[in-house]
Amino acid sequence: MNTADNHQPPAAPAGLWDKVQRAIDYCVDDVWSDRRPMWWVRVVRVLNLSVRSFLDRDLQMRACALTFSTVLALVPALAMLFAIARGFGFQHLMQGQLLHSLPAQRQVLESALTYVDNYLAQTSQGAFVGVGLVVLLWTLYSLLSNVEDTFNYVWGLTTSRSVKRKFTDYTALLLLIPVLMVCSAGISIYMSDAVRDVFGSASLSPVARVLLGLMPLVITWMIFVAAYYMVPNTHVEFRGALWVGVLCGTLFQGLQWLFVTGQVYVSKYNAIYGSFAFLPLLLVWLQLSWLIALSGVVLTYARQNVRNFAHRHRAADVSHTYATHLAVALLAEAAQRFARREPPLTQSEVVDTLDIPGPLAAQLLDQLCRAGMLVPVQEDTQTAYQPAFDLSTLTAGEAINRLSDLGQTHFIAKADERFAAVLTRLDQLRNDRQQAADIPITELMSE
Repeated sequence: MNTADNHQPPAAPAGLWDKVQRAIDYCVDDVWSDRRPMWWVRVVRVLNLSVRSFLDRDLQMRACALTFSTVLALVPALAMLFAIARGFGFQHLMQGQLLHSLPAQRQVLESALTYVDNYLAQTSQGAFVGVGLVVLLWTLYSLLSNVEDTFNYVWGLTTSRSVKRKFTDYTALLLLIPVLMVCSAGISIYMSDAVRDVFGSASLSPVARVLLGLMPLVITWMIFVAAYYMVPNTHVEFRGALWVGVLCGTLFQGLQWLFVTGQVYVSKYNAIYGSFAFLPLLLVWLQLSWLIALSGVVLTYARQNVRNFAHRHRAADVSHTYATHLAVALLAEAAQRFARREPPLTQSEVVDTLDIPGPLAAQLLDQLCRAGMLVPVQEDTQTAYQPAFDLSTLTAGEAINRLSDLGQTHFIAKADERFAAVLTRLDQLRNDRQQAADIPITELMSE
C-alpha cells in the first residue's frame, strides 16, 4: 500500500469555482435584473454602481486636478481667512484652530503662514492692492468652482449654478469659514468649562476627555455632510448625505491619524528632498483626501440613484430613434405641465418617476435645451425645465427635425458636392415625414 496517497490534500469541492464565478457574475451584472426587495441586494447594487461610477468618471484624474487647484489656492485662501480674522481680532485663535484641526500638516501650515504675512503685506501696498485682491479672489473662486463642477460631473449634471449664485454662495462661504472655525474652538472651550462646572473638578474625567476629543470628528462630519448635501446643483437626499458624510469624515480623520503617527518616516524624505520634504507629503495627503471626498460623492449619488440603473446597459447603447422619441415625450410632458400651470419638470422627477437613468435623462434634457424648445430655470436648489415658447404651434415632426438637426452640418465640401442629389432627396423624404406627423406637441399626452 502506498502511504504517500494517504497524505494527499483533499480535492476542492466539485463546482466550487463555478459557484464563485456565478457569485462574481451576479455582483457585476445579474444584480440589476434581481427584483427581490432584499436589503443585501440594494447594498450590492450601491457598491456595484459606486465602483463603476468611480472608474467610468476617471476620478483619479479629477482628484489630481483638485490637488493642483488646492495647492495653488493654499496661500490665497489662508490670506483671506487671516485678513478677515485680523479684522475681528482673533487671528491667533484661528492659527491655533488650524494647527489643531490639521496636525498632519503642521510644518506646511507654519511655512504657509509665513507666506501669508508676506502676501498680505504686499497686497496692501500701492497699486498692487487691486491686482492682488483680484488674483486672490480669482484663485479662491476657481477652486470652489472646480469642486462644484466635479461634484456635478459625478452626478451627471450638465448645468451648474449661475454666475450670480456662484458669486453670492462663494462669498458667503468665504466669510463664514473663519467665523465657523472660531465658533468651533469656542464650543470646545465652552464645553470644557461646562464639564468642569458639572463635575466640580479642575481636571476632566477620562469620559469627558474622550467626548471633547470627539469634537474635531463631529465637526469633520458636519463639513462632509454639508458638502455632499449642498454642493451638487440638484436635490440630494439628506439621509444619504448624512451617513456618507459620517463615513467619509471618519476616513478623513483616520488619514490624519496615519499621517501624524507616520511622522517618524519623514526623516527618509528629509534625506532626499531636504527642506522641501513636506511638499511630497502634502501632495500625497491632498490626493488621498480628495479621493475620499470624491468617493463620498459617488456613494451619495449611487445610493440615491441605484433604483434607476436597472437599464444602464441598454441606456449606454440607446438607439438614436428611441432617444429622440423619449426626448419628444419629455417635451410633451413639459408642455402639458406649463399649460396646467404646474411646477416645471426637473431631472430628478424624470429619473424618479420614469426610471430613466440619470445620464440619459440629463442628455435628453440638454438636447431639448440646445434645440431651443426648453429653457432651464432655477427652482429652489435645483434646475427645472419649461417650454421656451408656445409649444401649441409646434408639431411632433418639427420637434424630431429640430433634434435631428443638432450639431454642425454641411461643413464637408467634397462630400456635399459628391452626394448633392442624395442629400436633397433625403431632405425631401424627411419633409414628407414631417407633414405626416402634424400632431401638435400639446396633444401628444392626451392621445
